[in-house]
Amino acid sequence: MEKYQILGQMSPGALGVNVVVEETGNKVKHVIKQVECIDEHQANEALEEPYSEPEIVPVLGYVTQKHSLRSSVPGTSPLPLLLSLQLMPLRKLRHPHISIYQELFIIWNSEISSLFLCLVMEHNKGSFQKVIEKKRETGTIIDSEWLQNMLGQVLDALEYLHQLDIIHRNLKPSNIALVSSTHCKLQDLSSHALMTDKAKWNIRAEEDPFQKSWMAPEALNFSFSQKSDIWSLGCIILDMVSCSFINRAEAMHLRKSIRSMPDGLKGVLRTMEEKKIPDVETFRSLLPLMLQIDPSERVTIRDVIHITFVSSNFQSSSAALTLHQQVVPAFITDLLLESNVASILEVMQNFSSQPEVQLRALKRLLRMPEDQLGLPWPMELVEMLITIMKKHERILDIQLYACSLLLHSLGQALAQDPAAEVLSDSSVISVLLSTLWNHPESEQLLVTVYSLLTIISSQESASEKLQNAGLFEHILEHLSAFSTNRDICINGLRLLWALMVDAITVNKTPLEKAAALIPEVLATYPGDVEMAEAGCGVFGLLSMLGCIKEHQFEDVVALFLRSIRLCPDRVLLVNNAYRGLASLAKVSELAALQVVVPEEGGSGLDLLQEMYRLYKDDPEVVENVCMLLAHLANYMEILPELVSSGIGPLVQEIKERFTSSLELVSYAETVLLRLEATTPPRSAGEQSALP
Repeated sequence: MEKYQILGQMSPGALGVNVVVEETGNKVKHVIKQVECIDEHQANEALEEPYSEPEIVPVLGYVTQKHSLRSSVPGTSPLPLLLSLQLMPLRKLRHPHISIYQELFIIWNSEISSLFLCLVMEHNKGSFQKVIEKKRETGTIIDSEWLQNMLGQVLDALEYLHQLDIIHRNLKPSNIALVSSTHCKLQDLSSHALMTDKAKWNIRAEEDPFQKSWMAPEALNFSFSQKSDIWSLGCIILDMVSCSFINRAEAMHLRKSIRSMPDGLKGVLRTMEEKKIPDVETFRSLLPLMLQIDPSERVTIRDVIHITFVSSNFQSSSAALTLHQQVVPAFITDLLLESNVASILEVMQNFSSQPEVQLRALKRLLRMPEDQLGLPWPMELVEMLITIMKKHERILDIQLYACSLLLHSLGQALAQDPAAEVLSDSSVISVLLSTLWNHPESEQLLVTVYSLLTIISSQESASEKLQNAGLFEHILEHLSAFSTNRDICINGLRLLWALMVDAITVNKTPLEKAAALIPEVLATYPGDVEMAEAGCGVFGLLSMLGCIKEHQFEDVVALFLRSIRLCPDRVLLVNNAYRGLASLAKVSELAALQVVVPEEGGSGLDLLQEMYRLYKDDPEVVENVCMLLAHLANYMEILPELVSSGIGPLVQEIKERFTSSLELVSYAETVLLRLEATTPPRSAGEQSALP
């Protein structure tokens, strides 16, 4: 727990205590569920539970394999290790509407002499429970379109779990988090061992304000199946569609009563009809099938999807639901697509809900010659791509092909006209960001979207939107997670630079983390010229924004000098490096000394003179060199080094060659005046000895 600061405790659940914490380094909030260990006898019984594959689990510094569970932590119950093994497969889940455990570890509470298994989860302020409570307080009906969209996402996630033979076991409104107003995630998935801890279950039951009222009848006797999740979801739907006219106590009583009263739903369904609740006919058909007391008579998750999104034509942004529709044969699709762009776009529009048609259409478009595609920037094509990406946000291949086509079109547009306007409205940015959030593990998609966002962020308004959406944090997270993927690192660094270079307002908090992370990334590619160039660009801006801490100055100066030596022929790198060095030298004498003190690779002043000779006809490089010298000359201890290195004649030459640049001349005169003031006057004897 050393890296977490506890902010507060949430209401206890049936399985343990939840605390809100904040990482001390990056201030990111999490929720940690603390589960106290149970007796060894019950843990040994749970050890018989089969596992799908071997796992290696780090716990308390040990690396423990399954066969050695009983002896891995001497003198303690093996339950925490068992639970770790049961919960580890849940960390491998990849779904945009499922929140996985981010970390599992064990702590010892000396006050009560007990071990606790800690499960680290995402922290989200909103949940279905809060939506229900707000609507209940005001007596208003939940928006039908919003409910349909959210229900689609939940069904999509639950079907994904059930296909993997995973049961949620703890489904309730507070465990469906709202990541945003249009995006939800199932969280707090549980394991068999956790949910069959009868002693803890009974202790927590009375503390739970809802007293396990979301649980299926059989689950109260510790019998869980996929049908148990269906019951819980039915209770959630019932609460959401009735919250406008049933208070909290009445709702809990209703959920508990229908476990033993088959006809308990009739009254509330009749009231829903009288109150004209939207989609009441669908819910009247659906809820009795989901809330059957006998689990064998309950519908499956696929049945629920068919009733709501096929038979009743509910709408949702969750694309996997469209897979339940009839597939268009490939040969028919190919016939329809054998025409021009306008015809292909018409086919895409007419079959917008068919992912197999969209995939073949996108592939066809990518193969078309540029003159047929209508480049440089056909707006009809762009608008169709955005629409399709929204509709099929969870299908990775559609996102990949659509982003590749966008990048190809945009690249051609800028190649023909560098000043061409590119799309930066909120819909495009929103779709691209959603793609990143929904497919965090796709490295190929990450590279393509980063390239697109780099181009789009060249517009000031877009840059600000991307910053506000938390893109800085996202990039840094992926630079750390994918440090061995060169393309991700280079494109991530370029995007960071693009976001910062023309930004009016910048949130510096996440950027301070970048100063520590980027050297690690660059160290992974010590001889990579393009990586060094991208890294220097970011560091140059970080220096000017004041995001580098004093204890990092020495390392950053060394990085700049090393990069210049590595890539002396890369003018962009040289410019960025000298701008960064000037920024650091301006605020820190320590950084300035690091530039002039001779090292293994030579003095920074010697390197500076080499770069001047190489770029003496490039006013921008010369100006950045002269700006650095002007800041170095502000420190008395450095002036002798400047004199002995022959900087005076160099600066005099710069002043005489660039008379039309007022800023350059100003820098040069500053340096010359400082050098003249520190040079002792010659004695009469010395003067007469001169030829």
